[in-house]
Amino acid sequence: MKDPEQELVRAIGPFALATNVVNVTIGAGIFVLPATVAGILGPAALIAYLVCGALIMLVLTCYVELGTRITRSGGTVVYIEEAFGPLAGFLAWALYGIGFNAASVAAIVQVMFDALATWVPAFAGGPTRSIAIVLFFAGLAAVNIRGVRAGTGLSIVTTTAKLIPLLLVIVVGMLAIQGSHLTWTSWPPLSAFGPAILVLFFAFSSAEAGLSPSGEIRDPVRTIPRGLLGGASVVILIYLAVQVVTQGVLGRQLAQGTATPLADVAGRMMGPVGASIIVAGTAVSVFGNLAVDMICSPRLFLAGAESGMLPRVLARVHPVYRTPWIAILVYVSINITLALSGGFRQLAVLASMSLLLVYLAVCLAALRIRYTRPHIPGTFRAPGGPTVALVASAVVIWVLAQSTRREIVAMAIFVGIAVLYYLIRRRVAAVPATPDG
Repeated sequence: MKDPEQELVRAIGPFALATNVVNVTIGAGIFVLPATVAGILGPAALIAYLVCGALIMLVLTCYVELGTRITRSGGTVVYIEEAFGPLAGFLAWALYGIGFNAASVAAIVQVMFDALATWVPAFAGGPTRSIAIVLFFAGLAAVNIRGVRAGTGLSIVTTTAKLIPLLLVIVVGMLAIQGSHLTWTSWPPLSAFGPAILVLFFAFSSAEAGLSPSGEIRDPVRTIPRGLLGGASVVILIYLAVQVVTQGVLGRQLAQGTATPLADVAGRMMGPVGASIIVAGTAVSVFGNLAVDMICSPRLFLAGAESGMLPRVLARVHPVYRTPWIAILVYVSINITLALSGGFRQLAVLASMSLLLVYLAVCLAALRIRYTRPHIPGTFRAPGGPTVALVASAVVIWVLAQSTRREIVAMAIFVGIAVLYYLIRRRVAAVPATPDG
């Protein structure tokens, strides 16, 4: 049988990969995180951005090393599975597909309804908001069950459309920055930086998703370092600029927890019209991300069911619309449960913890692959031998250690359930079928 990977067209070059990285990373988080981080660190919030940006670059360097050696499609899960085996690969799938993807979706839905509450105050909280969230997800599910073409039509949200409101705030806000708002007389306690970075990490996540179609990347040795690290650098610069502007314009108001910091900046500079543009941009960005996710994430459940690791019912295809309708309904149910159970900060922390565990596994995978497999001439090797992977692993562990005991226990329970499920599923799969089925 012909290898499907050999039939893929390697058409993604450095610029296309960098664009994908920017598109998938810059989403809803940056529209609200400037206020969240400033509420923890005050004017010193910029330091958290720099630390978080440095951590992301270290981790992505490990991705580059793995991506130039393992060029089949799959990205994160494939790298971890290649290094540590199928159990580790399944845990990566669970953390990435449920702990990160589903929690991220629930978090950005909170951002969207916070933005829409400026137009419809009833969306600020209470039963009306809860009902609206359920109806919103139900609508997304209905559209995607009816057909992938309809779902794809909803997902046409380009990188340019996402960047317009951010660039508007940056350009206009630069004219109103007050230097006094960007200075601080004393450093916040070190204990405050960990929680701030743990929350902020949510905005920097997802760059690695650009490597998922690894089987379609042209000349990986050249494309992956330039595209992945170049795109991540652009994201870091944009995020720093957004924080400088919102903090420089709003000052103490930013640290007081405004739900729409970018809209507040635009409102000061351009009045209600400017604020409305940012609110609309926030809603469009969130909606675009959700539409894309609703196409992709249920297919992860479908793939898991087809491989035998998830219940076969999730692989059922609708007899009329030919879509994985059970997988879509299950995924939407998870989204609704998470969205109704917590606010943005709690969900962002859950998503960040899940992804940090995956990143730790990737850093360790880079070390293992480096020393257990022969070097392939021409592939990328991180400078300093194991230094980058070791430093990245240490920083990831430090950030994870800033989680509360309750968050750590919840994550340990989640991982434990995933391991137990995997072992039971493997045992059931190993039992021979009876003659009558």
